[in-house]
Formats: sequence, structure tokens, C-alpha cells
Amino acid sequence: MKIRAYRPGDEAALMDVCLRTGHAGNDATGHLLDGSLMGALWCLPYLVVEPDLASVVVLDDDTPVGYVLGAIDSAAFGAAAEEVYWPGVCERHPIGSAPEGSLDELLVHLIHDRSHTAGSRIGSDLERRYPSHLHIDLLPEAQGQGFGRRLIDRLSTQLAERGSPGVHLGVSRANERAIAFYRHLGFTEWDGPDDGIDRTFVRDLSKG
Repeated sequence: MKIRAYRPGDEAALMDVCLRTGHAGNDATGHLLDGSLMGALWCLPYLVVEPDLASVVVLDDDTPVGYVLGAIDSAAFGAAAEEVYWPGVCERHPIGSAPEGSLDELLVHLIHDRSHTAGSRIGSDLERRYPSHLHIDLLPEAQGQGFGRRLIDRLSTQLAERGSPGVHLGVSRANERAIAFYRHLGFTEWDGPDDGIDRTFVRDLSKG
């Protein structure tokens, strides 16, 4: 396996990685009727708005099995996504299009109510001190081999070279393995307010 930059044409495979890691780090396939909803929320916006910050772990046959996605400035990213990405996604997944009470229905509502998406904390101390953010997902075959660290270090270098002072990320409180991983990499837990669902971790990029 190796790491390379994202290429157009990777989208379907990265959406699959997002789905297969979407249940607190485990496979969410059996929890959704429409498996594309997770990728529509947490993968595709980055490939549309900031594709140059996306890096991919691939097998020898070039099949993606993991990725890191990022945004240099969360507020700017959120504004750009509102203009070029979310209108089309909302049209494809209208309110009422998923069965009542299903996880699909919840994700459709998140598509339309983006109060917890990137850029929603504009003006907050978090986005002032750590304006960049990232998402990382690895399938089991890419875990435990250092690819997570390498992906995050690669993106952190890109962000720092562009002048970002810090990066943040959100992780499910149920994903204890990921929480331990971020702590091991030197991320610290944000002590400000959060949304009660995810934990927020931060890393200072100004210190090199």
C-alpha cells in the first residue's frame, strides 16, 4: 500500500470507505438503506471544494482503502460548500425522501440542517485558534501500519505551509479507538463547548 493524492474518479471508492467506517469507526452498511448519505455529508464536500488537500491510501491495484480530507479555513470552506455543493445535494435528497424514524431520515435532515457542519462555529474561539479541520477514515486493512499518522502528518504539513495556525476534528464519543489514536498523535481535547455528540480535538500547527 501507498499514499497518493486524490484523483478525480476516486469518489465512489472514497464514499464506500466513508460508509464502511461510519458507525463509530465500524461498518455502517447494514444501518442505512441509502449508503450514499454518509459520503454526501462527510466526504464529497471536500472533494468538490478542496480536492488538493485530499490524500488517499491505495492498494497495489490502486484501490483506495483510506483517506484524509481537509479544509484550510473552516468558515471559508463552509461558505463555498453552501454555494457550490449543498444546493444540489439537498435537491437529490429532499426532506421526506427517507423512511420515518430511520437513520436515513436523520442523515437527510442533517443535509438540510447544517448547523453542525464545517464553518458552523464562525467567530468561535475554536475556529479562530484552529481554523483548519480534517476528516480521516481507514478500512481495517489499512489500519495499524502507520498510514493514519502519515496521512495526518501529510495534511498538517500542507496546512502549515499555507499559514494555518491549527487544525481541529470531531470524533464520536463512542469511538474509543479513534480517541486514543488522536491522543497518541499529540492532539488535545478542546476544553470549550461542543455539540454533546462528538468530542473535539485540536493540534497546534505553529510549532512545527
